[in-house]
Amino acid sequence: MSREPERPSNIASTVTSPPDDEPKADAGARAGGLRNGFAALRHRNYRIFFFTQMFSLTGTWMQSLAQSWLVLSMTDSAFQLGLVNVCQFGPMLFFGLYGGVVADRIPKRRLLLISQSFAGAVAAVLATLVGTGAVELWHIYALALAFGVVNAFDMPARQAFVAEMVGKADLMNAVALNSALFNASRIVGPALAGLLLASVGATICFVANTVSYVPVLFGLAAMRIAPAVTGRSEKSGISQLKEGLTYVRTTPVVLLPILLVAVVATFGMNFNVWVPLLAKNEFDIGAGGFGVLMASMGVGSLAGALALAFKAKRPRRQTMLAMALVFGAAEIALAWAGAVPLHFAAGMAILVAIGFAMSSAMATANTFVQTNAPDALRGRVMSIYMTVFAGSTPIGALFAGGTARLFGTPASVLLGGAIVVIGTIGVGAAWNATARSTTKDQLASPPLPAAPSLPGARHPAPGP
Repeated sequence: MSREPERPSNIASTVTSPPDDEPKADAGARAGGLRNGFAALRHRNYRIFFFTQMFSLTGTWMQSLAQSWLVLSMTDSAFQLGLVNVCQFGPMLFFGLYGGVVADRIPKRRLLLISQSFAGAVAAVLATLVGTGAVELWHIYALALAFGVVNAFDMPARQAFVAEMVGKADLMNAVALNSALFNASRIVGPALAGLLLASVGATICFVANTVSYVPVLFGLAAMRIAPAVTGRSEKSGISQLKEGLTYVRTTPVVLLPILLVAVVATFGMNFNVWVPLLAKNEFDIGAGGFGVLMASMGVGSLAGALALAFKAKRPRRQTMLAMALVFGAAEIALAWAGAVPLHFAAGMAILVAIGFAMSSAMATANTFVQTNAPDALRGRVMSIYMTVFAGSTPIGALFAGGTARLFGTPASVLLGGAIVVIGTIGVGAAWNATARSTTKDQLASPPLPAAPSLPGARHPAPGP
């Protein structure tokens, strides 16, 4: 994010214009075309970030798949597999909001250099334990917990750092390209990990993730970031955190996308639990097939992210809600494919659709939140977003692992998809009610006098 000026005590004074349900696209975005699809790459710092993250995210997906398969091989337990996600994402619930306060107080690049160094060290310990054959289940849990603490500070800073690299004009394109990169790595990482698991073993996947942090650290060090005010304030961290929470609570265009993310992430995005269980028990396709299934979802997610990047128009709530509904419905179809069971190729096709819808809905929600958040609060607002998005993972993992153990994996997937559909309908109804209320308030307001006019006066934005 662009570095904030000294934070005024009044939150409203940091907002240069009223939050808009559908932020206006810049002139370059309206032009569309191939060049606009890669607009964010015009910025040197973002190019460094983008290409170094390519290595890091691929390594992360390799480790994620290998770790899930390793735990499942050691325990054959859906519940214990879910506990890994609880350990890895649980710290986000406790430290994520404070991570946003930190991101608003100190330079984000410095914070990322520290967090990525610690993450690389934790990855090296895990690779050593697996490589020497000394790894035990509690090691995996403890190191997942360490990763989680690091991510609680890394994720809000990384999200907020994007606009600092590209500015608001290219922010939507950068968010879409980040999503495309994330999902391209979801194709390459699991595919490589599946092949390596079946032919070499898990160790190489953990080593690859450790090495992937090296270009990231060099890239961050090579960036040229203009000196800027860090946003230090005499207010306590608690007071600053309350400012961020108050802004989100009172701003529907930010709050409602975050609520949608909460529903989708908690009950619908439990693939680290569901997919290995489906691969092993329902489709009976082993580690290689597990990698293919995860890569299939990555293909769909990449397609959705690229469609968003090249469409080059403002985010629309109708599209976001429709994609969330498609996501939930496709999960219900996946549950049916596993229960029958159909050939695993059917599962692959459904996971492509799931990936497309998930990527489109989540990237659009991210864009709504980032575009409407004022600069001085951006780190804290994104920490709330990331706490909901990533911090819901342990709750979702317990939900997925527990229901899969009690009722079977297909029933667990079915329940998750149904909750996503119902939750999306509820968020859509709330958004429509907010829009109607806003319109009524505007119609009930007495007309402003025709003269004298007030230079620079703003009228409330019309409801969506």
